Amino acid sequence: MGEQTTVKFPQEVLDEYASLGVDLPALFSAGTLGNRMGVRIVEASAERVVGTMPVEGNTQPYGLLHGGASAVLAETLGSVGSMLHGGSSKIAVGVDLNCTHHRGVRSGQVTGVAAPVHRGRSTATYEIVITDEQDRRVCTARLTCLLRDVRPQDAGHVPGAAG
Repeated sequence: MGEQTTVKFPQEVLDEYASLGVDLPALFSAGTLGNRMGVRIVEASAERVVGTMPVEGNTQPYGLLHGGASAVLAETLGSVGSMLHGGSSKIAVGVDLNCTHHRGVRSGQVTGVAAPVHRGRSTATYEIVITDEQDRRVCTARLTCLLRDVRPQDAGHVPGAAG
């Protein structure tokens, strides 16, 4: 996901994950896909997640930002918010994503902001608004994640986990 040193996490979240030996930037990345697409998390808390993505390299044949690229950005941001809401004892798994594309973008970067719509014990839903560099809405998305308990067999699949 690019350089993560500028991500702003709440101190209590940093402390919680550090005590478990978990590398937050690795845990809250979009993995290989996010790296390939240039997704970058700028700010992260359960109340608000902000990330950016370049348009270049993420376009469809007509030269417009690909709708699937917007979906990747939206799912990444909503998942990060859901993971922070669930805490270190939960894993957030996306179960529903919908995106409405409002306008095309041909250059620059887009910014997504995820805000909670519902934060429960077993699910979390975030609305993600993606805008262009002129602050015009490009896409509105909604992601619902299932929050399930971390199981022992998950340990080898949690990025950034020590051990």
